[in-house]
Amino acid sequence: MKRMKKLVSIMLCLLFVFSMFTACKKDDAGEDTNAPAATEAPADDVENTKPTEVALDESLELTLGIWPADTNADEIALHEGYVAEFATTHPKVTVVPAYYSYGEDTFIPLAKSGGLPVIFQTYNAETQKIIEGGYVADITDILAERGWLDSMNPSIRELMSKDGRTYGIACNGYALGLMVNVALFKDAGVVDADGLPIYPKTWAELAETGKKIKDATGAAGLCLLASDVAAGWQFTNIASAFGATFTTKNADGTLTYDLDSAEAIAAMEYVKSLKWEYDILTEDPTVENWGTGFTRLGTGKAAMYLGAADAVDQPTYTNGLPVEDLGLAPLPAGPNGEQYSLFGGTTYMFSKDATDAQINAALDYITIMGRGPVLDNDSYEADCQYRVESGIPVIYRFPFWVDQAIIDQETVLIDKYSNVDMRLYQDYFNIVKQDGNLRMEEGTGMMYNELAAVIQAVIKDENADVAALMKRAEENFKQYHD
Repeated sequence: MKRMKKLVSIMLCLLFVFSMFTACKKDDAGEDTNAPAATEAPADDVENTKPTEVALDESLELTLGIWPADTNADEIALHEGYVAEFATTHPKVTVVPAYYSYGEDTFIPLAKSGGLPVIFQTYNAETQKIIEGGYVADITDILAERGWLDSMNPSIRELMSKDGRTYGIACNGYALGLMVNVALFKDAGVVDADGLPIYPKTWAELAETGKKIKDATGAAGLCLLASDVAAGWQFTNIASAFGATFTTKNADGTLTYDLDSAEAIAAMEYVKSLKWEYDILTEDPTVENWGTGFTRLGTGKAAMYLGAADAVDQPTYTNGLPVEDLGLAPLPAGPNGEQYSLFGGTTYMFSKDATDAQINAALDYITIMGRGPVLDNDSYEADCQYRVESGIPVIYRFPFWVDQAIIDQETVLIDKYSNVDMRLYQDYFNIVKQDGNLRMEEGTGMMYNELAAVIQAVIKDENADVAALMKRAEENFKQYHD
């Protein structure tokens, strides 16, 4: 029964989780980079690294704000299996389902009234606001006692910390990279002596590489989004490499927004040049959205696209691209060498009113779910098998945890089921694991809309005044925000 529920979990993840990050204003999977050589230990021995759960001698109540909605019968059945397994080691803990969907309008009243469940989920972009409001528990010491603190990806830990103290752990997430159609790079001769794509290291190189590929193959060098909020969302990542910061926190806790900085304008001028100087974009970027980008890449209509490791099923399984023809590289660096990956997703946090025993119980529960610094060998192996059978790249998970024992565990199974050349992914995982490389989403839907409108304008009109358009976007957004 336990094995069956784990398999159900995998299928649900494959069907639903791959699309979660598209909702981060538009509405998580890859991993490490210094992938170590495979150990000699057989896969059956790997699960011995799973940490011992904390023994609880007192009776307590654990409210799970991460419980699925009543309408999600499959997920509820999955959690009922988790509860049954949890009860074998925590007989005195009463688990109380307490479904909660985070919302700015409901969170603060609930927190102030003491009604927060012990554990709940929120967007990564909301963590600092919640921490500063004093609504969540400082779990630094608990994580340190469990040996989890130093296992966390430093960049991610920083995003959910304040003044050296940590208040959450990652649930799921993504970091943007540069997806490449390897076949098109080969057709254009943009490969090294080993036949691997020579992906662009800077945004300037991307324009030149895109032109070479389009001239040689007729396919677009890059699929740039320009139709909806996703366009503005992706643009903020390009702009960050040019030195732009769209949101600044003031001493009084308020935020200042800056859409028309010199750096943001320079980034938009670059976007304009992709159309009018280099002509490397798809026929009509104003109709391109998150989904069509994967279609263009997967069907050979575009050589490059901004995507993340959790979405490698989209160009392959969904759109038919052979696994050997997909690569994922780091996003290029800007003119001053700045290089960031836009990061989003969700975080587990804990009520400030929760006791240490309750928090430990919650951490034990999510360990059973496979969310802690452990690897469920059965589930991970089943996932690898499914990917091989479905034509989806077998690659590392997103590097929330950087403990070498976990990396070694994954490496054993990835080597066993590998269906891709990991050199096509290694640099991406190296970059997103580096301290300070992840950049949290800065914007809101309205900000992204305003930026998307500018992108549309510069794509349609070669004579568009970028500075004036960015100034108007700034004014429109400030009026809305105020």
